[in-house]
Amino acid sequence: MKVIPLNDKILVERVEAEEKTAVGIVLPDSAKEKPKQGKILELGEGKVLDSGKRSSFQVKKGDKVLFTSYAGSEVTVDGKEFLIMTEEDILAIVS
Repeated sequence: MKVIPLNDKILVERVEAEEKTAVGIVLPDSAKEKPKQGKILELGEGKVLDSGKRSSFQVKKGDKVLFTSYAGSEVTVDGKEFLIMTEEDILAIVS
């Protein structure tokens, strides 16, 4: 199944959480924090402006991004978890 976001929405897949800390301690699943980093899979067409035109996104498909802790809405499609958020929830592009 393909998910296509509408208007100014962005479909993001979270990156996997780290299994170990920087000093090598293995973390159990219950101690792992959900990562605030992901990869953009799909973009909507952009927000509709007062003029009727659509604004363009600063991010593009394939970008790795950092986002806020409570960004977007979690959705599950075919057993995989994704986030649908607006560009305002994205803090930075990671290169």
